[in-house]
Amino acid sequence: MELFIYIFAALFSVINPIGTVPIFVGLTQDDDKKERSRISLWTAIDVFLILIISFFIGQYVLDFFGISIDALRIGGGLIIVSSGFSLLSGKFSKKRGINKKVESEVQKRNDIALTPLAIPMLAGPGSISLLIAFYQDHQETHEIIIASFAILTVAITIFLILKSAHYLAKILGASGIVAISRIVGFIVIAIGIQYIVSAILSIIQTNFIE
Repeated sequence: MELFIYIFAALFSVINPIGTVPIFVGLTQDDDKKERSRISLWTAIDVFLILIISFFIGQYVLDFFGISIDALRIGGGLIIVSSGFSLLSGKFSKKRGINKKVESEVQKRNDIALTPLAIPMLAGPGSISLLIAFYQDHQETHEIIIASFAILTVAITIFLILKSAHYLAKILGASGIVAISRIVGFIVIAIGIQYIVSAILSIIQTNFIE
């Protein structure tokens, strides 16, 4: 249970689906309730597929390009820390790969579930690198099962949040969403720093302490 809570909390904090609520509301403001539910469902499915594929084959991609797990932790940690600072400063939407021009274009398309919602707004480099690093350290069968279930739970949570996005936007308001995002931002920064510290300690132990 502790492992499940850890991976779920880490993924949820980095992905921050609540921070996506205002963007989702803006992109689906002209859609009816049924269409919003469909987009929410397919966004969650796309996020799940992206994360689960990254979780299982990410290490092989690293091996192919000759990237060490410590380099991934440092790079991913920097991305996560950057995302955390963006949340604290209220500029997270600008870091999620969507701007006014992109927003205008996607509103003209029928399906926005895969892009920009699933990629890059939700399943971004931070969550992907987090999962790859996690898989490297937890390869027992029961750990893999727990992590897969945590990824599925995160996807279900994303679906529920996006499905209720218009309602949440009315209840929480802009200030409420900003407050939650900034609290989550602090947690995200801590996660990113922990990844960087772990990588540096691992490098020191491997190269200088034998």
